[in-house]
Amino acid sequence: MDSVVLLSLLGGLILLLLVVGAPMKPLRFVGNVFVKFIIGALMLFFVNAFGSFFDFHIPINGVTAAVSGILGLPGVVLLIVVKQFII
Repeated sequence: MDSVVLLSLLGGLILLLLVVGAPMKPLRFVGNVFVKFIIGALMLFFVNAFGSFFDFHIPINGVTAAVSGILGLPGVVLLIVVKQFII
């Protein structure tokens, strides 16, 4: 096989992988963030379901879902503390 053809094929393959593989990382990141938001909203739903016995409610919106989803359980505790002591 001629070296020019081989190098052209390798270059084309690398270019194809760069073009196809590049958009996958941002989409994966956006998907992970979206899943974390959904998990955060579910955690807030369970806090509100349990808190209804004590007349306690945290609104579920984008900001609270983001805090509870990205920070996890410490974020939910933070929201509860803010609701109880600051607001």
